[in-house]
Amino acid sequence: MQSALQTRSKLPDVGTTIFTVIARLAAEHDALNLSQGAPNFMPDATLIEDVAQAMRDGHNQYAPMTGIATLREALAQKVETLYGVRYDTSSEVTVIASASEGLYSTISALVHAGDEVIYFEPSFDSYAPIVRLQGATPVPIKLSLPDFRVNWDEVSAAITPKTRMIIVNTPHNPTATVFKDHDMERLKAVTRNTDIVILSDEVYEHVIFDGAKHLSMARDQELAERSVIVSSFGKSYHVTGWRVGYCVAPAALMDEIRKVHQFMMFSADTPMQYAFAAALAQPQSYLGLAAFYQQKRDLLANALRDSRFELLPSEGSFFMLARFRDFSDESDSDFVLRLIRDAKVATIPLSAFYTDGTDSGLIRLSFSKDDATLLEGARRLCSI
Repeated sequence: MQSALQTRSKLPDVGTTIFTVIARLAAEHDALNLSQGAPNFMPDATLIEDVAQAMRDGHNQYAPMTGIATLREALAQKVETLYGVRYDTSSEVTVIASASEGLYSTISALVHAGDEVIYFEPSFDSYAPIVRLQGATPVPIKLSLPDFRVNWDEVSAAITPKTRMIIVNTPHNPTATVFKDHDMERLKAVTRNTDIVILSDEVYEHVIFDGAKHLSMARDQELAERSVIVSSFGKSYHVTGWRVGYCVAPAALMDEIRKVHQFMMFSADTPMQYAFAAALAQPQSYLGLAAFYQQKRDLLANALRDSRFELLPSEGSFFMLARFRDFSDESDSDFVLRLIRDAKVATIPLSAFYTDGTDSGLIRLSFSKDDATLLEGARRLCSI
């Protein structure tokens, strides 16, 4: 149906996300999907039963706007146990309808027109558009090649009186790098004696490898006092379609975030909250993730050992990067299309994670798949 209405787009240069585009192409070509960070295996059966039981018990209406009390208490206890800081469950912990909603609510609540927001590229693709929707300016700083680390001197130089927020993401999507101790120290240094808020995207907090520890902003009191931390049950429990996450922050920041959250979603899905509260009572349900996904990382890496790809280290998250420029001079977008068409494997071009389309000859692979899918995907990639 055509409309005679004239519209003015707030995001005129933004199209359909790369994840939707690649998923559609993968379906059209019957390609095996190693592109999206969404598990293709079932979650724990107990979790599903607990959701069903919550429904049978009548928990089918709106939850409290901040989340059910038992879940907020379980989250506060988890954060205190792992990171050493206690958040008040009534004023500093909020259950949100996905980490994506938490990112939007936080940026919308705390960033004003004319502000500047520093973030690091390649990056998850929602950060910059959300900032722009507030009438603010996203300030991308490219992670250094070839190791994708933060150049803190560049960060310091980019800070102006208009800088309101710095967005960090560790473990990092898409590069699979993690913050080190010196990153925390430099982040403290560049934000000290400022009103800069840190928005810390920590959705892969439990997916970190080789014995490393996750450096949450909550671990450091100075950083925690200016940080909003967003995380995800979907990533931790293999249920990305359930769209429930959580957010912790000092009360003054959380009060503003909740003002937006209540008008966006009001509350996250109720029966899922009861199931997650029960799951958090069993710490191994999330503490076992690192070993679980490290096995999958290693399985895929070993299966690609005889391929022509150069695999970059994966320190955390569901992802690894693979360099193909040694045997193809195609753009990464063209190369990904050829993989879908000829090898029947879907991946993501790294250029999609840069606002300027930087092409460094890398693709992103997801290993959040069952072992059979990983092995078959590797077999097809080895044929290239």
